[in-house]
Amino acid sequence: MLKPLHYPICALLLFFGMINCTGSKSKTQNSPIAQKTAQSGKAIYTTHCISCHALEQEEIGPKLGGVTNVLSTAELVAFIKNPNAAIEAGNKRAVSLTKRYKMIMPPFDFLKDDEIKSILSYIAEETNAHNIKPLQVNVDESAGTAERLAKPVIVSGLEIETEDFVTIPASSEKMPRTRIANMRPGPERDGSLFVSDQRGLIYKIKDGKAGIFLDIRPLVQDYINEPGLGTGLGSFAFHPGYLENGLIYITHTEAFKGKKADYEYADSVKVFLQWVVSEWKINDVKSSTFEGNRRELLRINVPGNVHGTQDIGFVPEIDKSDKDYGMLYIGTGDGGSTISGHPELCHDLHSLLGTIIRIDPLGKNSRYGNYGIPTDNPFVNNADPEVRKEIYAFGFRNPHRMSWNVTHGRKMFSTEVGESNFEEVNIIEKGGDYGWNIQEGNYGISPKDLKNVFKLEKPSPTFIKPYALYDHLDGAAISGGAVYEGDIAALKNKYLFGDIVSGRIFFTNVDKTLSDSTVHELSIIRDGKDTNLREMTGSRRVDLRIEYDAYTKNLYIMTKSDGKIRKVTAAHLRKTP
Repeated sequence: MLKPLHYPICALLLFFGMINCTGSKSKTQNSPIAQKTAQSGKAIYTTHCISCHALEQEEIGPKLGGVTNVLSTAELVAFIKNPNAAIEAGNKRAVSLTKRYKMIMPPFDFLKDDEIKSILSYIAEETNAHNIKPLQVNVDESAGTAERLAKPVIVSGLEIETEDFVTIPASSEKMPRTRIANMRPGPERDGSLFVSDQRGLIYKIKDGKAGIFLDIRPLVQDYINEPGLGTGLGSFAFHPGYLENGLIYITHTEAFKGKKADYEYADSVKVFLQWVVSEWKINDVKSSTFEGNRRELLRINVPGNVHGTQDIGFVPEIDKSDKDYGMLYIGTGDGGSTISGHPELCHDLHSLLGTIIRIDPLGKNSRYGNYGIPTDNPFVNNADPEVRKEIYAFGFRNPHRMSWNVTHGRKMFSTEVGESNFEEVNIIEKGGDYGWNIQEGNYGISPKDLKNVFKLEKPSPTFIKPYALYDHLDGAAISGGAVYEGDIAALKNKYLFGDIVSGRIFFTNVDKTLSDSTVHELSIIRDGKDTNLREMTGSRRVDLRIEYDAYTKNLYIMTKSDGKIRKVTAAHLRKTP
């Protein structure tokens, strides 16, 4: 039996593992419930499903159109509330598709029956309108085992203890109550922290209380934080000279209304939304709430609602004379281009998709004069005028989080959320090519079949290998952290990161030569007993973020599922009996 893996996608992910394509027609189709609730179902579908599913073609998960024609409403509702039951029961189709997609969704038991029925009504309505046929499933009789593609994560004897630090206020009545995503230490270096909620809020945390510092929603025309998991307020960063210049940089998504973008592609490819990087200048740097002005730096068209501009940052703790001082690094994924059938839009120096770029936000020599391109960027002297000289490194699917460790030689870490096989930690090199969408992990991959990888007879010497990785037998989606340099001796010189979905916390040991890339797991104890973040949050979808205050050297764990921030207070090796 495959080990259950969980990813925060629509609960319909493995419906097709259960269906019999000649089965009975769903009672949901053409029912009064379907007619009355399809519109509300579309909204719920947009929130919970669309990041990973389309109705008519495969994306991260299988297509959903047609499923309501083969199972009853009661069967489908039961499956959504306890999807793992089908896998545990050994359903051959379910197990076969689990092997293909290498993940199982968690139970969506927080949805009410009527909400689930409204999703089904929407799918039924679209199925009928477009005559969508259900997915045909070829049962793999050998699907009971899965091949391990990377070394297993080693469970270490290291334990951490935490204390509740603060709970962020709910930003919606819908689940999740918050969408907390990023933390930044206060520029005043007084222990204050700033935390973003993807719905458009930035909170300032001071003396254990969280207050709204900035709400961008009424200030940004066409702002959206749906559909999907990766939209909204993506990231933010304070300029290292904030106390003098009052500058903050924020990324967000907007509905496409025809605005001119810095990166565009052929009209034959639909623009799903736009990612925007803006500069916000506060009037008074001592104020606990933002009042000031905004100017746009960069706008990027993307063909999907996933893998956007979800992290930005400045190299911390460097002198003003350093060439990197004030240079803003911006990580943008492939925008869903590969899974939506347009792999040509990334892994190309003419494109900003799938890149980490480096700009001078105070400069003016970019294409439209809104920012500067540093003269020491790796492709500045490329003879092709269409090459994007902003690019610092490329070949990424979703560079989800970036951080720097200055102590061990200014190493830049970036975690790469994978497709269906690997989760990577990369050390970013100037001008480096990280291989997506030709490689995933150390294996080859074809845009025609993104669920399976193959061994390479002659690995390309031009692609930079991951520093560390784990496969989907150990997790589903990576989120990066930082190298710890605080007072907790057992954590020193460890790069701490984790799996977004399961909440497992990992580390690698870091030295100047990066001699050990082994991925270890640490455990959590509370009141002297073993626990984990699923138990602590009461949710199967933890939505983990590892955060670090480079000024105070404090380590924090953020969990979107309950809106809590926990501070790591101690760490030690487990005592042997």
